[in-house]
Amino acid sequence: MPSSLNRPHIIVPGKPTAEQYRPHGRRINSPKPPAPASRTVHGKALKKAFESAVVDAQQRRAAAGIEVHGAVPGLYVQFESVPNVPLKLSSLEDARQGIELVAVSHGLTDEAKPRRIERATVFVPEGKVKHFVSRFESYAKSTPKKKGERRHEEMLDPVATLRLATLRGLWTDATEVYPKKDETIWWEIWLRRHDGNELQRLLEFADLQELTVGARRLQFDDRVVMLVRGTPKQLSASIDVLNDVAEVRRAKETATVFVDMGPDEQVDWLKELLARTVSPVADSPAVCVLDTGVNRGHPLLEPALAAADCHACDPGWGVQDHHGHGTEMAGLALYGDLTPVLAGSEPVQLRHGLESVKILPPDGANSPELYGTITAEATARVEVQAPERRRCFSMAITATDERDRGQPTSWSAAVDALAAGRSFDASSQGLVYLDDGSDPMRRLFVVSAGNVDANALQVAHLDRSDADPVHDPAQAWNALTVGAFTNKTLVQHPEWNGWQPVAAAGDLSPWSTTGVLFSEAWPITPDVVFEGGNVVKNAKGEIDFPCPDLCLLSTHYQPAKKPFVMSWATSAATAQAAHMAAIISAEYPTLWPETVRALVVHSAEWTRAMQAHLKGAGGKRARARLVRRYGFGVPHLDRALRSGNDALTLIAQDTLHPFVDGKMREMHLFDLPWPKDVLQSLGETPVRLRVTLSYFIEPNPGRRGWKHRHRYASHGLRFEVKGPTESMEEFRKRLNQRALDEDEAKPLTGGDSSDWYLGEQARNRGSIHSDILQGFAADLAERGVIGIYPVSGWWKDQPKRDRSEKGARYALVVSIETPGVETDIWTPVAQQIGLPIAVET
Repeated sequence: MPSSLNRPHIIVPGKPTAEQYRPHGRRINSPKPPAPASRTVHGKALKKAFESAVVDAQQRRAAAGIEVHGAVPGLYVQFESVPNVPLKLSSLEDARQGIELVAVSHGLTDEAKPRRIERATVFVPEGKVKHFVSRFESYAKSTPKKKGERRHEEMLDPVATLRLATLRGLWTDATEVYPKKDETIWWEIWLRRHDGNELQRLLEFADLQELTVGARRLQFDDRVVMLVRGTPKQLSASIDVLNDVAEVRRAKETATVFVDMGPDEQVDWLKELLARTVSPVADSPAVCVLDTGVNRGHPLLEPALAAADCHACDPGWGVQDHHGHGTEMAGLALYGDLTPVLAGSEPVQLRHGLESVKILPPDGANSPELYGTITAEATARVEVQAPERRRCFSMAITATDERDRGQPTSWSAAVDALAAGRSFDASSQGLVYLDDGSDPMRRLFVVSAGNVDANALQVAHLDRSDADPVHDPAQAWNALTVGAFTNKTLVQHPEWNGWQPVAAAGDLSPWSTTGVLFSEAWPITPDVVFEGGNVVKNAKGEIDFPCPDLCLLSTHYQPAKKPFVMSWATSAATAQAAHMAAIISAEYPTLWPETVRALVVHSAEWTRAMQAHLKGAGGKRARARLVRRYGFGVPHLDRALRSGNDALTLIAQDTLHPFVDGKMREMHLFDLPWPKDVLQSLGETPVRLRVTLSYFIEPNPGRRGWKHRHRYASHGLRFEVKGPTESMEEFRKRLNQRALDEDEAKPLTGGDSSDWYLGEQARNRGSIHSDILQGFAADLAERGVIGIYPVSGWWKDQPKRDRSEKGARYALVVSIETPGVETDIWTPVAQQIGLPIAVET
């Protein structure tokens, strides 16, 4: 730990050097799938199956007896892969002819050792049937008729069979939650946006089929998401009649039942704390609590929460807290854990205020809603009220299921879109994901990872947490996702005599879910962990809670009855993370949301208990798996706010233009102000370098394989640090070589990836990348140049939708630490840029 953190972080002045990307010329060939025994036989079989699908679609449409005005005739064809062979998804569509890949799903063969099957559903307009027929015919020829004639082997070799799709062919959710034939559920209907009349056709169809349509909708660039209630039987005709449906999923329900637990009234404590509390100044940032409402009548909250800053998504709900959870979150977001605050005697200067938006109805239960739209509407309400206020959004409300396992949903994609700058448009009753020509307002969302179910808590809590994936929308790429750890292990309460804490000090809280089961392609989640409390066990292995010794303390929503309430789990952790983010924003008003997120992550460290697991991990893959349990560790406010003589933190914010005309455009080189002479003088003294890169992507949430033009992220950014013996020209060449299309999925070579704690394969997930390099001071002296370069996303693959010209913002945070050495690396850098040298007290 640094000896004394009493210096401001140094914000790097000036701009990096922007250099044009120079293609490296390297090409990586993907292995070809096995060919069928006879392409002639296979091609003829596919043609026959396709022609049969065309006839079946016409018959099914006629049998439905439903006509929707303006619907374009067509059919949905489902292609199924050879087991363990992925389909060539990009070859199955042709945008110029209106042939669109709409949904991709996966399943397993019915074998003793199941193999993976990929299924792709493609919409084919009725007049474009010949497109596929001609390919099947060409493929079936024993030899090409003329030189250069394509036979489409890459497209059709992986296809085992095809058929006319049913409604289930558009299902991209977990297989086990598909409803029974006559089961009535709320569906998420994802419509293809192509002529602007999709909603009218859906409403007409719903009226004919007696389906209930939800009031809210969510719009992305090429998709509109609606809620429809009905049975599979009622909805199935949409695939033949409507032809706008891209995919269907089961709508999400949120956890709306919160247990109300409170200690004895301690009114004297409240009065004493109020007497030494100083209200925030007028232009302070705020934490906006998206929850059950907040009771601003609580004496501890009233100085920081104006009546005008209390809202509800539905005005009929009222803005008061109907359940207590929102007020509980507000207390933690404003003060942190109240236990040490109440026990202290120092003045409490509130550096930020509060806002509240009620996103749950007062009866404590919600019909399934498009929570992405509700979240978007909530952001709009506070921004209309106070458009210039700096804020972060704290959301400790998550879905109750875990079936997405890291895959984007309409809710998590809405969080990503809002973070990237999209806004709620009341005129369209949804989140309109369109370019409005202005510089968008980025937003920081602090989101709960979600909790292990109380009935599933067990003594082997790490095994339970590792098997319990974070809950929707915590998989959002742009959010700061918060899990829970605990240092609360001392049980003294007489009612719990003989009981022991389940989690060891410094380890994961038994409540916390993790990202361990996520595919390696998805972001590291959670990002960080905060105190979430502990539970107790007895000699029989029975678990119970809440034990007051192992909980946090916050504000109760009925202060007249009791002012304080116990708090725990990832909800409490999330509110504390928002508390920290707001203080960073107050300390450094010019920092972007991307940068505040970077500083929270950059300040995090793994506890001794976490490090014990990490050190025992065999190799970087095992280490990366454990990081998906603990994130980047426990953030420290002092490290996030201050540098020291032996701990220098540099902050840079800039905008890069990733692509132009479907090609890589530029990369950035930072020649940082660097304490080169001091580091050289330290020779072989061990030092630590940490780099964190944070940016927001724009989402493309349709489940269409997330490859090439259907990737989820608009772009990616990566960082590289110049090697100690590497010339600038060699470094430039390495950066250009690194900027490969991620589809090539080839391990990166060269550089010093093996020296980094996580390495490129683990850290380059999501939209925040952080890693640590241990080395000698003399080597680090030559490493003051950092490159930022783009990697492919759907912006590159879809040039017409590319926003690169407007730029992709990013934050870069770089720290050097020389622990245990009496030296000053901060002052030489401050002198280089003309910063005052006064030491803070």
